[in-house]
Amino acid sequence: MSLSFEGRVVLVTGAGGGLGREYALAFAERGAAVIVNDLGADTKGGGKSSAAADKVVEEIKAKGGKAVANYESVEDGEKLIQTALDTFGRIDVVVNNAGILRDRSFARTSDLDWDLIQRVHLRGSFLVTRAAWNHMKNQKFGRIIMTASAAGIYGNFGQANYSAAKLGMLGLSNTLAIEGRKYNIHCNTIAPVAGSRLTETVMPPDLVASLKPEYVAPLVLWLCHEECKENGGLFEVGAGWMGKLRWERSQGQTVRQKNQPMTPEAVRDQWDAICDFTDATKPTSIQESLQSMVSVLSQVESDEEVGANPTAAAASAGSTSGINPAEAVGQKLPPTTFSFNHVQCVLYALGVGMSTRDPDHLRFLYEGHQDFGCLPTFGVIPSQAAMMEGGLSSVPGLNIDMTRVLHGEQYLELYKPLPTSGKLTSEATIADVLDKGSGAIILLDVNTFNGDELVCYNQFSVFVVGAGGFGGKRTSEKAKAALPPPNRAPDAVVIDSTTRDQAALYRLSGDWNPLHIDPDFAAMGGFKAPILHGLCSFGFAARHVLKQFADNDPARFKAIKVRFVKPVMPGQSLQTEMWKEGNRIHIQCKVKETDAVVLAGAYVDLHGSSEASPENVPQGGGLQSELVFAEIGRRIKDSGSELVKKVNAVFGWEITKGGESSAQWTIDLKNGTGSLHKGPYSGKADVTFTVADEDFMEVVQGKLNPQKAFFSGKLKVRGNIMLSQKLEVILKDYAKL
Repeated sequence: MSLSFEGRVVLVTGAGGGLGREYALAFAERGAAVIVNDLGADTKGGGKSSAAADKVVEEIKAKGGKAVANYESVEDGEKLIQTALDTFGRIDVVVNNAGILRDRSFARTSDLDWDLIQRVHLRGSFLVTRAAWNHMKNQKFGRIIMTASAAGIYGNFGQANYSAAKLGMLGLSNTLAIEGRKYNIHCNTIAPVAGSRLTETVMPPDLVASLKPEYVAPLVLWLCHEECKENGGLFEVGAGWMGKLRWERSQGQTVRQKNQPMTPEAVRDQWDAICDFTDATKPTSIQESLQSMVSVLSQVESDEEVGANPTAAAASAGSTSGINPAEAVGQKLPPTTFSFNHVQCVLYALGVGMSTRDPDHLRFLYEGHQDFGCLPTFGVIPSQAAMMEGGLSSVPGLNIDMTRVLHGEQYLELYKPLPTSGKLTSEATIADVLDKGSGAIILLDVNTFNGDELVCYNQFSVFVVGAGGFGGKRTSEKAKAALPPPNRAPDAVVIDSTTRDQAALYRLSGDWNPLHIDPDFAAMGGFKAPILHGLCSFGFAARHVLKQFADNDPARFKAIKVRFVKPVMPGQSLQTEMWKEGNRIHIQCKVKETDAVVLAGAYVDLHGSSEASPENVPQGGGLQSELVFAEIGRRIKDSGSELVKKVNAVFGWEITKGGESSAQWTIDLKNGTGSLHKGPYSGKADVTFTVADEDFMEVVQGKLNPQKAFFSGKLKVRGNIMLSQKLEVILKDYAKL
């Protein structure tokens, strides 16, 4: 179905030629009423003429379209929008396209060269957009395009003025995307490459002729259509190609040492690590950007915590922090009670992703099941009242702002399986208070009792931003330490999708923070949408371990520790990686779509069992690929008929280890409702893949590109190679196979 702009009113600045003209013609052709703005100046901003705008309007009207010319400067933004209102009664779309060039090497750039560029590009876009903003808010619809440039993104000799203005437009666009989201106003930025009056001054004629403006316009029209939900994006586009850009950041390096001042020498010595983009992160918001720094501050490992530089330390010495550890430590919060029955147990299980689609989950979802039980991580629910009800701020010696409190880490230990109904009492104590310089860490110990019997123990580790500098200690032996996973491939990987309503469901277990449900509140915090509760991800990861290594037996669960690193958006997929070391399962949880780590330094302790792991998970010497094929088998069991319709092929796999064939698998998605076979297969595979076990896991986890694996000889293919394109349907939860 073609995209229509019937009933929409579009303003295109700088529309007298080049890209602007193409946008105006394209919008009009699809039914929009267009304001064709062009001052008629030359490429350096001199002169004025109505001819360019008039000509485009004539072209549009000759084809039966609706258009009106406007000859004002973009610095008169109100007049441009008033033309739209006077002529067509509304404004829906603004394409900020007007621009000039005054290229000079930096040393030769005059004040006028600088100011004119900023006025036309950055200030002009600001004034035009501001004039349209309230009209868009009131009608709950608006689409805005900012025009940046490769010069702004990457820099370009002789264009310091132009580069600064163009990257400034990106910053403006990013903020408008955040502020406009709740009003259905979307703002995106393009960095086009096309033949125009501006590019013909810096490109060869042949190249200018081949980079046609009509190769850019389709992207602009899509971004401006009501069906498009893209917001805050940056796109390079030209010659029929387009791609989305995002920021990438190295993992970075903490260059402080315990009780030592920071020095430039320390920065020098760690420079390679600081600039190493291996496993780079891709922050998308201020919150994600700050998360790594907050994470460093909230860590309790003494080896990683050190003093600030001497100047900052001297400044903080005079801090008037409202924290007094001597007064706070040992203080008890008022006891809280939690009455519940099977309804709360089932609701919690649903909140952390359990589903009747998995028969193994029924024991946690159906109160009539012979083995009905409560998920072990439900143990955080009775204890969270100490956090949810603001009790911390009432403790003597803790004069803190609860809006600056972040949940940094969580430890839960069970002393016996949780009951499925009853009345539990929780007693909370301030275990310790640590001074991290830029903030304070409060360790809150909560013991939960069933009558006189201790059922479970929680330790909340919370970080209070800006509350440091009170001269307290930096570490505590009372803190339950997070631990890194082993330095080897995980023994098990489970991927589980959250739903769009996951946070809305989880909050019914008692965490009513509007950050997880109210888009306006989330936007105030800088998030694109409400985020998932950290303790919801905690629950997902714990049940993955319980199923993988304890046969879903709550009695096997002993304890769990996690550090919260980054937020998860409802609808994203959680990837839990697990390493078995005796009865301790180290875990790391990621968002599969972004590869961002969300739970780190985590582990689950299990009570010992005389039996082997129910999943027979290989450790070191076994085949890790069995985990993937087990998941494929489960998926075929659940959705085999649908997969057969989509795929209609038989795939053979030969898994090798040490150069020898170790396992054969056949995925039959051609016959019946589909099936998975291990060992020799009586039929014939349409395509067969041969790959080493470790390379297979690298591919399915997205660490090894399948094409590179094929061309390097690591992945061998026999039969109909084109069928390999259908593998993504089978392995879509693992990687881009």
